[in-house]
Amino acid sequence: MTIHYKEDKDIALAQLINLYEDADWSSYTKNHELLDKAIRNSAYVLSAWENEKLVGLIRVISDDATIIYIQDILVLSGYKRRKIGTTLVKTVLNKYSDIRQKVLITDESPVTRGFYESVGFLSCDNYQMTAFINVKKRGM
Repeated sequence: MTIHYKEDKDIALAQLINLYEDADWSSYTKNHELLDKAIRNSAYVLSAWENEKLVGLIRVISDDATIIYIQDILVLSGYKRRKIGTTLVKTVLNKYSDIRQKVLITDESPVTRGFYESVGFLSCDNYQMTAFINVKKRGM
């Protein structure tokens, strides 16, 4: 298996939908136009491909001066544990190495925590910090 990476926001919607559905991120796949717009409006998108098949993606929102926010990182379930996610994250961290704050919010689980710690992230609780979020509830 050879994986190649592309810095390109022009990704076929069907490929994006397949990737997000595989991750069970239905809030993204309910509105295809919104998903496409989110990808195109991101500051940076890096995707992972096996031949012509999208197998992973990371997207960043940023002011390109003081902060980046890793909004999405996904790898198709059949391609996990092959260092694709690690490559995606490390490429972003290298690209934005001079940016002080690199932030992401994700689900809490031992596997998730272990992955992000393995690529250099620490939980906010290590810094006597907390994170707050205001998310629009479904159906509202």
